[in-house]
Amino acid sequence: MPILSSVLDTLEIHTGDITVLRVDAVVNAANNSLLGGGGVDGAIHRAAGRELMEECRKLKGCPTGEARLTKAYNLPAKWVIHTVGPVWRGGSSGEEALLALAYANSLRLAEQAGAGTVAFPAISAGVYGYPGEKAARVAVRTVVNFLQEKNVFEKIIFACFSEDSAKAHEQALEELRGTLLPSFGLYT
Repeated sequence: MPILSSVLDTLEIHTGDITVLRVDAVVNAANNSLLGGGGVDGAIHRAAGRELMEECRKLKGCPTGEARLTKAYNLPAKWVIHTVGPVWRGGSSGEEALLALAYANSLRLAEQAGAGTVAFPAISAGVYGYPGEKAARVAVRTVVNFLQEKNVFEKIIFACFSEDSAKAHEQALEELRGTLLPSFGLYT
């Protein structure tokens, strides 16, 4: 199926702090407990305030690949979607499928909540050790596939903490454009 230009127009890459983005839903790269941690998870919990931790306690965790929805409290968003990506174990332990599930399940929750704008961090690409370029390819491919089936969002932002992460996401997007768009005569 060709990638529609409207799908590509929905995607944006941002370098910087995900906690300051004014979006409907911020995705949190959480751990299984949902009780905060380092990296993006810690930053989101700190910025949202202690009410987020209290709501997360009631959820009693989240399995890898699944997602949970909470209020965003002090963040400039309406919701936080907590998802747990896989720990990288060399690539032969189902990591790619679990990472794709984390993105897809987050998008499903965002759609159910009525979110028009969603910001994703680079799930699993930090302390969980998933190689950045591989993680970016899974992220971009999964989001594009979802949007081709249901383009219900105004904007999906890949919020990259570093320039390297942003470049990996840009490259993944260009790979999709380069392999799929020209052969169908679509231009953006």
